Amino acid sequence: MIYLFCLSILFCFYQLHLLLPFFTMNTLLTIIYLGLTTWALASIIFHGTRPTKSISWVLAVITLPFAGPFLYYLFGVNRRKFKLFKLKQTLKRKLYDRRSQELVNREEFLKQFGTVQSRKISQLIYKNSLMSAYSGNRVALLNDGAETFDALFKAIEKAEKFIHLQYYIIEKGELLDTLYELLAAKVKAGVEVRMIYDSLGSFMFRGEVIKKFRAIGVRAHSIMPLRFGNLLFTLNYRNHRKIVIIDGHTGFTGGVNFSDKYIKKTDDLGIWKDFHLKLHGPVVNSLHRIFIKDYHFSGEENLLLQKKYLPDIEPKGEDIVQIVASGPDSEHPAVMQQYLAMIHSAEKNIYIENPYFIPGFAVLEALKIASMSGVKVTILVPKKSDSILARLSMFSQFEQLLAVGVRIFLRPDFSHSKVIVIDEAIASVGSGNFDYRSFEHNFEANAVLYDKELAKAIIKEFDQHCVDQVRLDYELFKNRSRFQKFLEGLARFFSPLL
Repeated sequence: MIYLFCLSILFCFYQLHLLLPFFTMNTLLTIIYLGLTTWALASIIFHGTRPTKSISWVLAVITLPFAGPFLYYLFGVNRRKFKLFKLKQTLKRKLYDRRSQELVNREEFLKQFGTVQSRKISQLIYKNSLMSAYSGNRVALLNDGAETFDALFKAIEKAEKFIHLQYYIIEKGELLDTLYELLAAKVKAGVEVRMIYDSLGSFMFRGEVIKKFRAIGVRAHSIMPLRFGNLLFTLNYRNHRKIVIIDGHTGFTGGVNFSDKYIKKTDDLGIWKDFHLKLHGPVVNSLHRIFIKDYHFSGEENLLLQKKYLPDIEPKGEDIVQIVASGPDSEHPAVMQQYLAMIHSAEKNIYIENPYFIPGFAVLEALKIASMSGVKVTILVPKKSDSILARLSMFSQFEQLLAVGVRIFLRPDFSHSKVIVIDEAIASVGSGNFDYRSFEHNFEANAVLYDKELAKAIIKEFDQHCVDQVRLDYELFKNRSRFQKFLEGLARFFSPLL
């Protein structure tokens, strides 16, 4: 690792300084500084992916001695070129993708769609995520944490073969206590239970807590654990997915983490709101493939393509659903491409709800083009946020959107939902935010719903929060204080890190 190497050199120079007094410590620090800065600038030039992001990193490296190169090494290095994506575990992930790619009759696959719009979006997702759209599904829309956990716990109680859980955040509290009791009973009844969790997001799910679950027979693993040997290679890449699979035929996914924040007030933000989905039908296998790959990546157990875990599923309804999977080891930024495709194909309206709306140039321009072309664009974000920096960066982009007619509403409670709906016909619910982190650094999963009734149900819930009292007025907003604009501009400088 470059920083351990530089520390070793610094130590050697210090020993030399003791022998050669004229070799000052300032000289040593200057040499180290020049070496780190030169390395960082060369890496940005050779491996930078976008000019705007590269310029931001160049400024950071030059203006922040030592800290700039360190931050770039931690958060800016294109890991696709470096160690993370040459690790044995990552090769296993790529091997799994090749072995598990869904082989479908493309003509029959496309016939199920009634519009060119749906066919194009679905074709893109198939190409960038290797996931097909499936008809014959039944989707239940869960509007908040109470509905989500009520449905989840009832489904767990009915499990007969296995329960697979994956969350970005698992926190101690009432919900986790309930889960423990349910899983203890199920393991005792012979049900297999596997759990994977992000080591940073679920930082408190460790020590005695995780030992308690393992003691009852839960096979629990963290994804990319925070260890000294791999910290600088994995810290910036988090698994942000929320997936539950029960017996291979019932699936849950969306934006709800395993936290009491969704059922009671635990801080100033109040009870968090979020959309989640309960899925029945063939598409559950697609969702399960994501879990299996991540579980294989984090543990020693090989569940690849076993019929026991990926059974044939009979049609359960009439909904067409497609899963989008994206991560830093993907060939394409699938979530960003999905959002762009939906925005570009919209003809009448676009509804976006997201707590971290920091989309970057491409998505921002697509929304401006849509609005200027006559598409009604509505964005709903929370007035309050759990991140001041994210909120400021988000608000820094609103003036240019308001100027071209985009409607922006600030709901007073904290909504964690990640939703986009176009033309009251196609909706996406999942874990992917509109920010650089979800587009490039996180492992994400969305569900695209090609169903007008589901799309309208989401819009109905969406519209309840879009009232005149919480709509941003362009004239008032553009006249906010210079100090506020300065803070927003400063936060926008760090948007690639958010």
